[in-house]
Amino acid sequence: MLDNQMIAMLAKETWITIYMTLSSTALAYLIGLPMGIALVLTAKSGLKPNAVVYKVLDFIANIVRSIPFIILVIMLIPLTRSIVGKSYGATAMIVPLTIAAAPFIARLVESSLLEVDKGVIEAAQSMGAGTWHIIWKVLLAEARVSLIVNATIALATILGYSAMSGAVGGGGLGDVAIRYGYHRYQVGIMMVTVVLLVLLVQIMQYIGTRISKKMDKRNR
Repeated sequence: MLDNQMIAMLAKETWITIYMTLSSTALAYLIGLPMGIALVLTAKSGLKPNAVVYKVLDFIANIVRSIPFIILVIMLIPLTRSIVGKSYGATAMIVPLTIAAAPFIARLVESSLLEVDKGVIEAAQSMGAGTWHIIWKVLLAEARVSLIVNATIALATILGYSAMSGAVGGGGLGDVAIRYGYHRYQVGIMMVTVVLLVLLVQIMQYIGTRISKKMDKRNR
């Protein structure tokens, strides 16, 4: 079952999965992090309450998160093709992966920032700190452990999305599982891909936990 050719293919597809996951996560954070901050700032109890902006961002986050990933990939084929030049392959899948993950990350960021003690924010305001200073020096600084933990959750979720993308020509371990495990009934190959995916999640979880513990002031 696992000859040299199959092992080489699994190694290649594992790296493709890692490439899709890390690239789309990084890009999704470029969208989701500011979006999450904006949700906290413009909320009714935020530093800059703005009902219109909050409702628009809240609506976008809820709508995109409600669309099943496979359907979202199909809906975004024209956009993916216009950006990448094709609608299949690992690089092409980064577009729908990013768009699917960004609202999810925004919600994770929002959740992390809402955990920050209101007293710390009020103390910063009383000392004359501006909005940007509070964002960088108070909100993000105080929520850094939670943000890292949630980033680990985001990575695991996006890894799952990348596996699903194999059903629509995305490549990676999901593609191997579908081509060999489903179409060719090679259950052994499918189980190997499942084990590899689980290992990737566990490695990401371990790294995220280690980093969060080092960043946690309570452990010093």
